[in-house]
Amino acid sequence: MRRLAEDYAISRSTQDEIPALIAIDLAAGALFADTGLLSPDALTDHVPPEVFEQAIAASDLIIARGPAQQPVGFALTSRRGGTLYLDQISVHPGHGRKGIGAVLVERVVAEAKLRKLRCVTLSTFRDLAWNGPFYRRLGFREIARSRLADWMLDLETVQAASLDISQRCFMKRKVGWL
Repeated sequence: MRRLAEDYAISRSTQDEIPALIAIDLAAGALFADTGLLSPDALTDHVPPEVFEQAIAASDLIIARGPAQQPVGFALTSRRGGTLYLDQISVHPGHGRKGIGAVLVERVVAEAKLRKLRCVTLSTFRDLAWNGPFYRRLGFREIARSRLADWMLDLETVQAASLDISQRCFMKRKVGWL
């Protein structure tokens, strides 16, 4: 299991932290500005507060806290197609390259195991360094297009409005609780 630096921790979030989570989402999204992979609208978009509210109530939001216990990153999940789907992971760039994202992913995998789900799934940019290659290093493998579930194809249709889906893929990591 990966470890965080001493002054960082992983925990659940509270409703009053939603503005900080939105700020993290926007700051992390800015990393995509020079990639050309997102529409201009997507670059200024963020997770709606009500989505965070629902995720907090359902225990589907894990956050990383930095010095002084302020939120510096989050992993937003949902249950889809019998898997724990990693909807989004964001780490504030000011706290990047400290292993926070990897620890959040490991925590999501542990959560899937607790929920007795077989795998964690996600959709990401295939070749962008902090996307596909990052997840491959953490044990995720690309799902062949011919094996995508209907819910994945539906999600891809929604994503096409703001993302270059030709550059994206779905990935999964088995949890191994059986």
